[in-house]
Amino acid sequence: MSRAVRRLVSLSQRAAVAARAPARAAMAMSFHSMRPVVKPRMAAFFAVPSRSMFIQTENTPNPHSIKFLPGRAVLDERFTTGVDFTPKSPEVRQSLLAKELFTIHGVTRVFFSKDFISVTKTEDEDWDLLRGQIFATIMDFYATGKPIMSDQPIITDTTILDDDDEVVAMIKELLETRIRPAVQDDGGDIFTTPIRRGFDEETGIVSVQLAGSCAGCPSSSVTLKNGVENMLMHYIPEVQGILEVVDEELNEINEKEFQSLEARLRAAGIPSI
Repeated sequence: MSRAVRRLVSLSQRAAVAARAPARAAMAMSFHSMRPVVKPRMAAFFAVPSRSMFIQTENTPNPHSIKFLPGRAVLDERFTTGVDFTPKSPEVRQSLLAKELFTIHGVTRVFFSKDFISVTKTEDEDWDLLRGQIFATIMDFYATGKPIMSDQPIITDTTILDDDDEVVAMIKELLETRIRPAVQDDGGDIFTTPIRRGFDEETGIVSVQLAGSCAGCPSSSVTLKNGVENMLMHYIPEVQGILEVVDEELNEINEKEFQSLEARLRAAGIPSI
């Protein structure tokens, strides 16, 4: 058991008597809607058979986002987190499927998880018109046999590194094991940002980015404040709050890093996509 996990267990035990009720309440909430996990909303399912492929759709708390479940793996075992795309994000260069989905008029965001694809549209577009185009794009791409993503490093934002301090390791552990599964259930994901590995020791602020259906969702501020922030502060006293980093800020950072990577690849004689 890692040092971070032992401390997390110890903190949990000490807080059990004084804060068991609110802690359990926080754990029993859906991070997006802040409703009990026994969700009153029922997912809407649609299916399209294509040879051996059967795609289902499921509603999310964000009315402009839908989960598409192809019944096959989307991301392979190298990925412990999802991958979030906007039309201008550098990650689009790593996925031909994401590029093709963005050619559909009205699609503003695409998110890949292990077993689903979340697509977000503009407010004025009609799902009845978009759904069929998205179905066809996903099915046609799977028929090609091409990889969903180009080669990607195994290290993710929640991989605990040797030089991570105790607090950063605990934040990563809690995000990966307790917070991320709940957010992914609603068709989204949550990441720590590259800035100071997501944690500012001076202010105690954790910088995060919401992805997939969570990004731009009307209840995202409630998700962060009442769900994620409360849980991090409850288990990790050093955390004083969280700050959401929006796409424009993060894309500027990621674009610089991607351009640096492309330059190194070209210098090594490796073509980029």
